[in-house]
Amino acid sequence: MPSRTPALAVRRVRADDRPVPPDAWFARVPAVAQVLRDGWDLAPATVLVGENGAGKSTLVEALAVAFGMGAEGGSTGARNVTRESESALWQHLLLEREAGAPRRGFFLRAETMHGFYTYLEDNPGRGPETAFHEMSHGESFLALTQDRMRQRGLYVLDEPESALSFTGSLALLAHLRGLVAAGSQVVLSTHSPVLAALPSARVLEVGEWGLRESAWEDTDLVLSWRGFLGGPERYLRHLDG
Repeated sequence: MPSRTPALAVRRVRADDRPVPPDAWFARVPAVAQVLRDGWDLAPATVLVGENGAGKSTLVEALAVAFGMGAEGGSTGARNVTRESESALWQHLLLEREAGAPRRGFFLRAETMHGFYTYLEDNPGRGPETAFHEMSHGESFLALTQDRMRQRGLYVLDEPESALSFTGSLALLAHLRGLVAAGSQVVLSTHSPVLAALPSARVLEVGEWGLRESAWEDTDLVLSWRGFLGGPERYLRHLDG
């Protein structure tokens, strides 16, 4: 008998029935407007790539908060708040789940991890806590994924490569691959061609067109990096112009 595919924590994201305020800035972002109009189907592993300001972080943040995670990172039910800056997009989203799907989740947001480490120190669990502040930036990121991303659940990551070397990115990639293989769901926003190569992931390019599915090797991200590494002088000579 063939093995059953694990139930997805979130199968589809769509707009609810509440009207979006006409002055809501996020509704003018093409990728967000597309999700509100057409919905967003998620795979066991979904990767978002695109330029700054395209809407990647806005989408993953809204997904995480709608699922019950803290906007500044953390597990489902986390209450770490230093400054509320998230958009109200999550209030207009409905998450369609599958029967038997896990309710556990964790949101790793690179830009707020320093504050999240302090939150963990101030709110210790039952067991000994990892001393994240005593590690290097990259070491703490990898330790956090090992410490908090273990059981089956939904794992949302926003640009984690900011702290990682090439080998660190490979280590995270291996961990994410293992999570998906064990039945977890991963949604990742990244500028790293290494992390975007997550095996079997559905890769979506985010831009002025909205969301479009693409093969990893055909994304602007990969083509740009290949072009630069193959001849950096072609790019560097334009920097003085």
